[in-house]
Amino acid sequence: MSAPLARVRARFIGVELHAIRLHLERRLVLRDLDWRIRPGERWVLLGANGAGKTALLKLLAGDVWPSPHAGSARLYHWRGEVRREPYGLKPEIAYVGAERQDRYEHYEWNHRVEAIVGTGLYRTEIPLDPLSSDDRARITRLLRRCGLESLARRRFLTLSYGERRLVLLARALAAKPRLLLLDEIFNGLDTARQARMQSLLWMFGRGGLPWVLATHRVQDIPANATHLCVIDRGRIVEQGILTRARRQALLRQELEGAGGGRADRSMADRRPAAPSRRLAPVLITLRRAAVWREQRAVLRGLDLQIRRRECWVVHGPNGSGKSSFLQLLYGDLGVAHGGSITRAGIARGVPLWRFQRRVGLIAPELQLLQPRGARALELVVSGLHASVGLAHRPGREQSQRARRALRRLGIGVLASRQVRTLSYGQLRRVLFARALVREPDILLLDEPYAGVEARTRAALRRGVDGYVDAGVTVVIATHHRDEWPRGATHELELAGARVRYCGPLRDPPRSK
Repeated sequence: MSAPLARVRARFIGVELHAIRLHLERRLVLRDLDWRIRPGERWVLLGANGAGKTALLKLLAGDVWPSPHAGSARLYHWRGEVRREPYGLKPEIAYVGAERQDRYEHYEWNHRVEAIVGTGLYRTEIPLDPLSSDDRARITRLLRRCGLESLARRRFLTLSYGERRLVLLARALAAKPRLLLLDEIFNGLDTARQARMQSLLWMFGRGGLPWVLATHRVQDIPANATHLCVIDRGRIVEQGILTRARRQALLRQELEGAGGGRADRSMADRRPAAPSRRLAPVLITLRRAAVWREQRAVLRGLDLQIRRRECWVVHGPNGSGKSSFLQLLYGDLGVAHGGSITRAGIARGVPLWRFQRRVGLIAPELQLLQPRGARALELVVSGLHASVGLAHRPGREQSQRARRALRRLGIGVLASRQVRTLSYGQLRRVLFARALVREPDILLLDEPYAGVEARTRAALRRGVDGYVDAGVTVVIATHHRDEWPRGATHELELAGARVRYCGPLRDPPRSK
């Protein structure tokens, strides 16, 4: 072994898995895994929704324990030692993913970005002591590297979903980890932020830091990834060096997958809306609308009308106000004094839930709020009431409607599964069933395809296209041009909390 390689292996953590099995909630989710990660290697972990990627990352991080099994072993190599348990090593392993991010919302850890990154220096969950001047200098340099220096004094929960993800990556890097585990970190990032994330992985990987990146989009695979691991239904079916030819083959497979899938079968059982020469009725009107969060304007100067049968695409960089716009339409955020929002059929004194029951909503924060012990069937039933959770056990008719919605999306087998046992992508598909169970008049979709594999993503897109064709009003926020619905009619481009463009679609979406 060369001296430089020996130094790299001494500085960083390697992991060996032998005949590993993992049971969660009495389900076998990982089966007889054999895998080795060496310092200096940069792995991409691919697999369908529910294949076991997140469970595998948690097992590597030491967050879950492998099931006892003859001949199985989870070994950590560090500083010339071999350890069978992660005790003492967990602080050296950084894990960034949706569940870790959602904890900040769940526990309302609304600290300033500077303080959150500072917890990485001391490897604590929340800030415990004031930062020193040296700490602040180190944090400033790291935020500059990550392109986040302008956010240093912002409160974490005022950031966009993608901005939060980058802040937590900065926090992880501040801890100078010896192994980095990344779960779908490109979800919710605009093009510029994705490029920044790629450059960070390149920079830190060059020094020998081993990382494992789980993703559903082959386009997100960093250029400096060295190895590939593919998992299918809990088993590793491929592992080895990621060659240029293999990368190109994966891209071709993803493009082919974008044309497949059965989840859109009967998703929209309505007939296409008959064309009308009359001006469609207005559903939502905004006048001089502004939205403030934590004493900061996140939207300003909104003047627009959304009419029946229109399909609006909302786009713009991270932090531009896209999610806040959809939350405003739904009613989770209000308009500041001096502006107004009116909704068809909702006069003064009429409860807002009458409007919300006509709306199908998919959003990251809605996914976060679901009771972890609830069954998928109960989650779908809650869509009938526009509620989070249920006050009463669902009746027979409601359960039947929910089961039909799940079957139409090809996920009927998930009905009895608890939310905590679902993968991120599986839960997103259940949220689609929840949004569609009432046959809504309006669909509000905030990055609806995040965390979903290519085949299912394409099927869901075609289902949304079917609703647009049937005359359902759709408002969708997305960073990806290929996710714009086929029948999009209008677009709203936001930047810096202000409107950059609002009006008819400027460039028809590409064919799919």
